[in-house]
Amino acid sequence: MSGMAARVLPCLRGSIIRSSAAQDHNPLAEFIERHPRLFVLTGAGCSTESGIPDYRDENGDWKRARPVMFQAFVGDVATRRRYWARSLVGWRRFGHARPNDAHRALARLEQQGRAEVLVTQNVDGLHQSAGSTGVIDLHGRLDQVCCLGCERRTDREHLQRRLLQLNPAWARLDARDAPDGDADLEALDFSGFDVPACEECGGLLKPDVVFFGESVPRERVTAALQAVQRADAMLVIGSSLMVYSGYRFAQAASQAGKPIAAVNLGRTRADALLALKVNQPCVAALAFLLDGAVS
Repeated sequence: MSGMAARVLPCLRGSIIRSSAAQDHNPLAEFIERHPRLFVLTGAGCSTESGIPDYRDENGDWKRARPVMFQAFVGDVATRRRYWARSLVGWRRFGHARPNDAHRALARLEQQGRAEVLVTQNVDGLHQSAGSTGVIDLHGRLDQVCCLGCERRTDREHLQRRLLQLNPAWARLDARDAPDGDADLEALDFSGFDVPACEECGGLLKPDVVFFGESVPRERVTAALQAVQRADAMLVIGSSLMVYSGYRFAQAASQAGKPIAAVNLGRTRADALLALKVNQPCVAALAFLLDGAVS
């Protein structure tokens, strides 16, 4: 997708007015200038230029098979073996991903006092690595592992070493990256893959993230909704909002009469609620923040 996509001007809800990319003014910069207290929500599109694939296409449909469901992960040993085998391969690059200029631009917004809270649907920790401090990790963090028995938390890097010790032959495998530290390993026999248990209680280990079919912790949702109420406007960066866990905040902002701007390649679930939509990659759309266009 070209980074030269047309800018989109503020418009009536449900309508889209396109302007020439050659125009001097920047509608997104103007939106941020008019609303100094932003509630920011980010999704997978914010991290694609850090080398982490996203889940959905421009129409908001799945690019791959649906991710593993929580019920399947906890209830089926074959599913867990397949998950951790793919994660062993995918973590090698995911665990070393670095922030891109979209993350740095949003950290700049916080430093300017324009974004008190940033809610991310991503599990990569890249906003914190870029310097953002007011972050709510809505779906958790993949760099942590939790035990479903004793609730002990450990570093994912520690588990990686254990996985490699138990399954040394898998260290030689490589595969195309998939979203959230997954890897596209197909047509392999996972039945011999050895999944380690909790070192403390022998319980079942799970990445400390919210799986599909699992509920977002209530305290995170409450904190985010409170931030929506304090904000002047909402800024969505790189999310189609197809999952209700993120869409609910657009609903709340709209019901409170607060304008919403979105940067996303393609359709979002909240298109009818938007005051402004920018159909550009996140890094290109937010570049002006690093150039000092908003102060």
